[in-house]
Amino acid sequence: MKTSTAEIIREYGPFPDVEQVHGLTYDGSQVWFASGDRINAMDPEDGVITRSIDAAAHAGTAFDGRHIFQIAETVIQKIDPKNGAVVATIPAPGNGGDSGLAWAEGSLWVGQHRGRRIHQVDPETGKVLRTIESRRVVTGVTWVDGELWHGTWEGDESDVRRINVATGEVLEIIEMPSGCGVSGLESDGKDRFFCGGGGSGTIRAVKRPRRD
Repeated sequence: MKTSTAEIIREYGPFPDVEQVHGLTYDGSQVWFASGDRINAMDPEDGVITRSIDAAAHAGTAFDGRHIFQIAETVIQKIDPKNGAVVATIPAPGNGGDSGLAWAEGSLWVGQHRGRRIHQVDPETGKVLRTIESRRVVTGVTWVDGELWHGTWEGDESDVRRINVATGEVLEIIEMPSGCGVSGLESDGKDRFFCGGGGSGTIRAVKRPRRD
């Protein structure tokens, strides 16, 4: 297993009227992040919030290329980012214990915090298609280059880890500095992870390690 120390490239925030950063996602140009009662779009070049959508936003956030998916307590909302309308809802598999959310391979991938697992979920029905067990508490979830990564945060210890989708085996760990927890996780599809900082009200950009 490969282990490295996180290289924090940049820190965004804290932002006005944002007490918590929950889930986040990336639409190719903007980072969207959940802050309890709204979803905010941030320009990662200058760190400015360009717009907000009023919506219950308590945990993970994902983007499928057209819609934003947002966990709101016991449901996952499907939201049109153009007008902020909720166009559909499905049950969240953890019934309120859900954390991270990602879109990949036509499915939603939902982290369960204290359940220590990640579910592959049908985005139309909410049916759980398969479950991956984790060794640690699961916070944010993301896919990049066919690899599944998730955040963990227990006490003062937090990291980002790559796992084997079939077995849940930990393949790689990026250890965050003390006090830098990961509440949400998203890749930019290239060399950065965006990590939500929970109650710090910040977002940290972390360099994705090169593969040997």
